[in-house]
Amino acid sequence: MTKLVLRETTDGVTTLTMNNPSKLNGWTQKMLAAVTDALKQAGEDDATRAVILTGADPYYCAGVNLGATIRPMHPAKLHAFIVEHNQALFETFIRFPKPILIAANGPAIGACVTSATLCDAIIASERATFSTPFATLGITPEGCSSVMFPRLLGDEAAQRMLGPEAWKPTAAEALEIGLVQWVVPHEELMAEAQRIARGWVEDGAERTYRGDATREELERVNAEESRQLADAFLSPAFLEGQLRFLWGKKKLRASALFLTARLTHPLWSRLL
Repeated sequence: MTKLVLRETTDGVTTLTMNNPSKLNGWTQKMLAAVTDALKQAGEDDATRAVILTGADPYYCAGVNLGATIRPMHPAKLHAFIVEHNQALFETFIRFPKPILIAANGPAIGACVTSATLCDAIIASERATFSTPFATLGITPEGCSSVMFPRLLGDEAAQRMLGPEAWKPTAAEALEIGLVQWVVPHEELMAEAQRIARGWVEDGAERTYRGDATREELERVNAEESRQLADAFLSPAFLEGQLRFLWGKKKLRASALFLTARLTHPLWSRLL
């Protein structure tokens, strides 16, 4: 079986590579568990002084795979499930105790973009793009993006990414608006990421948060956003958005599930 996260440590820098390129390194339950476990081990490893998180080409990560993470269940139970799992996902990054550098080697979508802003820095390949299409999916911002995006990018760029336009900046555009700190040719990405992370080790750098955020602030925002997200997932707007998306992909069985959920929403929503 292919290992979902590859690990290599050199000169105090541990590189974690999400390794499921056929699925675009999407965050299925198994991939999320592998990433969480790898970060936990790196956080507890005395030989690790800094971490680089990247993906196996061509994508950095296609984000959370909804079809592989959410299952039909009692509405109240599903609401609690979404809150718990969304909050835990981003707490993994917020609470990581060592400097962590995201090396975005290709397209990044959704939660892998927002979680990246919770890390110390982002370096991007010229092939990278960054997409957070929450509004078009009928859901609310997550990963503290409701606070971090305006703070890092400015209100206009944040709204373009998080709002109905669902703007997907290129690496160069992401550098211009302040989403990433460095952009390099694709073939130079990992060497430059190693150079930056080794510099952190040599300087004795400690964990930091961008935009003058604190851990306490981010944990509070994450908890609030997780509740809002759970509300949105069970809303008619989200169900209709997923129905259109899956129908367009000709995934008829999944489409039928969301169609049924939408039609019966007035009944089961009373159980929340």
